[in-house]
Amino acid sequence: MARIHSHRRGKSHSTRPSSKRSPTWVNYSQDEITAQIGKLTKEGLSPSEIGMRLRDDFSIPSIKTFLGKSVKEVLAEDKTKRLLPEDLSNLVQRAARLKAHLENAHADRKNVRSLELLEAKIHRLSNYYKIQNELPLNWKYSAAVAQLA
Repeated sequence: MARIHSHRRGKSHSTRPSSKRSPTWVNYSQDEITAQIGKLTKEGLSPSEIGMRLRDDFSIPSIKTFLGKSVKEVLAEDKTKRLLPEDLSNLVQRAARLKAHLENAHADRKNVRSLELLEAKIHRLSNYYKIQNELPLNWKYSAAVAQLA
């Protein structure tokens, strides 16, 4: 798939194993995995960071093969939903860092353009999440929202 704002191709990535069954070497039950997800959430980790921590520290390759649902779905069941979806909050934080950089470097025209493209991505993604009812319909991106994230 092509990149959004350039004529380049996308980055390659690794593929998941074809087996949908849980591996036999993992010695954790479903309740223990759910408890670990809750404990890592209280530490302030995002769903992707929780998945990486479970993969690296606890040797659990894929949560979905064990529980039948993703980390995000487990957190939604526990009523620990975040204010913004993770990908949108990452973009908003990036925009805030870029705005802070542009306050010091006024002549950096390349990053002015990249901020425009980044804000376009934020608007597109927020429209998608409004359609999916994951964001309130009156949510709007602004510089003040970026400073809060």
